[in-house]
Amino acid sequence: MDEGLKVQHEEFAAHADLEGRHWWFTGRRDILRALLHAIAPRSTGVALLDIGCGTGGNAAALAGEYDVMGIDPSADAIAFAQARFPLVRFKETGDPETGRAHLAAGGVVLLTDVLEHVDDDRALLARAIAVVPAGGHLLVTVPADPSLWSRHDTDFGHFRRYLADDFRALWRDAAVEQRLLSYFNARLRPVIAAFRTIAPGAGNNLRVPAGPLNQLFRRTFAGEARALVAAIDCGTRPYRRGISLVAVLRKK
Repeated sequence: MDEGLKVQHEEFAAHADLEGRHWWFTGRRDILRALLHAIAPRSTGVALLDIGCGTGGNAAALAGEYDVMGIDPSADAIAFAQARFPLVRFKETGDPETGRAHLAAGGVVLLTDVLEHVDDDRALLARAIAVVPAGGHLLVTVPADPSLWSRHDTDFGHFRRYLADDFRALWRDAAVEQRLLSYFNARLRPVIAAFRTIAPGAGNNLRVPAGPLNQLFRRTFAGEARALVAAIDCGTRPYRRGISLVAVLRKK
């Protein structure tokens, strides 16, 4: 392996390790799983299309419960994901159209913290909606609150953070029914906001805390799942402020 490929492999391995252990990734995965169980019961063999799957952590975690396909425009990320999880289907593409056949009998599109990375977020969401058959769902998350913008966002290649109204505007004219729209990662917002206010130039702060603290943060974050699931189809927003936003949309 030449030096460039070795460094790249080490970077992907470091990210994969972070994705597997850091409270933000694991807590968010717990919330995603709870929402998926509410909108797409596992017993039905539902197809799942993970758009922007990266190194494959979410796709692999859900593959035991759903028929998962992960897509990503990064050839290197897909190669790494496929090597780690050979039993999961991955494809190198950024075009949601690739997943149309996979979703033909119904299913769910996952767009988890992807839209903030593209220049034309509305267009990408529209293409994702287009491949979902009637009755299928989209589960979408994005970072929230522009006032929290910091070097953390620029380091991760974000174009924007969203307010709820800006986020909702992305599907205003689309053929979807909004079943849930809420902020989340609300319980830990004061801690995260304080850090980013005190040290806005600190950059990537996604380092795994010491074990007990990491588990405490995960339980605190993941504990929001119950309120989010209960709010589906209720027209309520259980959390009015948070680090992130989540939407559940059903195709008409």
